[in-house]
Amino acid sequence: MSSGVRVRRSLGSKALRGYGSALLLAALVVLPGVARPGCPGKVAVQVLGSGGPVADDARAASGYLLWLDGHARLLVDAGGGVFLRFGEAGADIADLDAVVLTHMHTDHAADLPALLKGGYFSDRTRPLPVLGPGGRAGWPGVDEFLRDLFAPEHGAFRYLAGFLDGSDGLFAVPPTDVDPDSREPVTAFANARLRVQAVGVRHGPVPALGLVVEAGGRRIAFSGDQNDDNPQFARLIDQADILFMDHAIPQDAGPAARGLHATPRHIGQLAAGAGVGRLVLSHLMARSLPRLDESRRLIRESFGGPLDVAADLACYTLSE
Repeated sequence: MSSGVRVRRSLGSKALRGYGSALLLAALVVLPGVARPGCPGKVAVQVLGSGGPVADDARAASGYLLWLDGHARLLVDAGGGVFLRFGEAGADIADLDAVVLTHMHTDHAADLPALLKGGYFSDRTRPLPVLGPGGRAGWPGVDEFLRDLFAPEHGAFRYLAGFLDGSDGLFAVPPTDVDPDSREPVTAFANARLRVQAVGVRHGPVPALGLVVEAGGRRIAFSGDQNDDNPQFARLIDQADILFMDHAIPQDAGPAARGLHATPRHIGQLAAGAGVGRLVLSHLMARSLPRLDESRRLIRESFGGPLDVAADLACYTLSE
C-alpha cells in the first residue's frame, strides 16, 4: 500500500516538522498573488488547511481538495483561510462536483460563503451540491445552514439569495443532509468520477461525519473531528489508501477535549486496525504541535506504515 502514494512536498517542508519554523515556512511558500499548480497525477489530495480554530500556527483551518486528472473535483471542509488557499492552489470552483462539510464548526465551514461568492466571477452555471450532517438540537443541518446564510428574508448574506434557487446570475447550491446518528455508511454523493460515503461519528454533542471518497480506483478517508468511540468509522475506512486524521490534542488531554477528539494512541490503533496505507496527521493546533514527537511515538506503538504531518498546500498523489 505505501508505494501507492507519492507525496510532493513544498519548499521548506522539513520545517513543517517543527512548530517553531511555521512562520518562516509561510513566508517562503505563501506568496500573495501567485497561483500554485494543482496536484499532479490521476488522483491526488491537496491539503488546503492543516490547522484548527485558533490563528496561532500559520495554518489555515480545515480543508482538502480532491484532484482528478488535474481538475479540483471535491472540496472537503472550508474552514477559515481555505478561501485563500483555494486560490493559491490554482483551483477553479467551476470544476467542483460537490462540497462536503464534515460538521458545522467555524474551522470547518466559515469560508463557504466566501468561496461561493467568488464563484460568481467564474464560468460556473451548473448546481454545486453541498453535503453535510443533518441537524440536531442546537446545531443546524446543511439545509438550515445555507438558508441562514442566504435566505432572502433573514439570511446573513441575503444579497446572495440566488444561491438557494439558481437565480440572479448565481448557481444553485442544493443541500444534502446526512443523518449524523447513522452508524451505517450511506452514499452521500456519486457521479461518474467519484463517490462519497459518509457515516456519523461522535464529536461531543456536535453532529459530525467521517468520510471515504472513492475515485480512480483509490479510497481516501477523512476523519473530520471525532473522539475515540467510532467503530463504525473504522469499518468504513478498511484498507483505505490514505487517511487524513485530525490530530488536535495530546495523549494527556482532559476529559472535555477527549470527548471531542481522538488521542494519538487511539489514532495509531485506528489506522493499524483498518489497514490504511498511509496516515496523515492534520487539524493541528498549538496544544498538539509542540508534542508531535511524543504523538508519533504513541502512534507508532500500533501503526507501522508511512506517517506524515500535513502542511498547507501539500499534495498527496496516489500512483496509477
